[in-house]
Amino acid sequence: MNSRVQRQTGVALAEVMVSMALGMLVVLLACAMLVLANGAYRMHSANVWLDDGGHYALDIIGQAVRQSAYVNWDGETAPAAYVSTASAAIGGLDARSLTRSSDGIEHPTAPVANGSDVLVLRFGGSGGTANGDGSAVNCAGFGVADSHTADARGWSIFYVANDGGGEPELRCKYRSASGWGADAIVRGVDSFQVLYGVDLDTPPDGIPDSYLNASAVNALDASLVLAGATPDEQLRDLNRKTYWKRVRTVKVALLLRGDVQTRPDGTPVTYDLFGAAYADAHAGDDPGVRVAEQPMAPALQRRARRLFVALFQLRNRST
Repeated sequence: MNSRVQRQTGVALAEVMVSMALGMLVVLLACAMLVLANGAYRMHSANVWLDDGGHYALDIIGQAVRQSAYVNWDGETAPAAYVSTASAAIGGLDARSLTRSSDGIEHPTAPVANGSDVLVLRFGGSGGTANGDGSAVNCAGFGVADSHTADARGWSIFYVANDGGGEPELRCKYRSASGWGADAIVRGVDSFQVLYGVDLDTPPDGIPDSYLNASAVNALDASLVLAGATPDEQLRDLNRKTYWKRVRTVKVALLLRGDVQTRPDGTPVTYDLFGAAYADAHAGDDPGVRVAEQPMAPALQRRARRLFVALFQLRNRST
């Protein structure tokens, strides 16, 4: 009797389980690659945003610094705007913030973002209309008219304040025909620090001898012997002699952070905004020149950060 050999049909349980395991492995690998690609994309986007924001902020600050002490010599009001008793065209505050509607830098408030500084710049306008002819603009891009007096000069003030969500942002404060205002330049500021290159030689030779913060420049002014029998006369003499009129360069450091967590867990980083030597010497008396991630919340530590430093030379005399 011949027996037939029946061929196997269907799939064995072991084969099914092996196929399912291989399929799950492929899906897991695909998900891992997607997660890695998404993380890399988010980190790249954060770095691009930081680069764009930092360079834009430095560009705005640089324009304002180079424009400081500008006088429109073609205007009829130039001599009145350029007198020795006028206040300096540059100034600043250490570890302070401002309010949007206050008059200039009066009534400063507590610092925001690791003792960030305030940078003040004054300049003459151009054109007879309320907003000038557009050739001289403030840090917000609005035109400034001819300055009939030194007090009528334009303002560009840079400071750090929190936005509505509590995120620190660099702002530009200015005076318009309708009053004081301020606009955001870049958000995510961990620290904004300013040093001033001061010509300390007598007579001045136009070359900065030392880089000082605003408090140190003010201390030099406090040591001046002022002439005058009244406070007004002494103020005019201070305006003649002030070391702020000896500032030749401005060094700016801006530490920015991303909006979201894009960095993997790792060793916290310490940022010395003006280098380790300056931070070692002045971290105690110049808050914000050294920023350490260690004390920050873990969520903040995992944000991307970028340090921007620039040196700007003043083009116009401030005497």
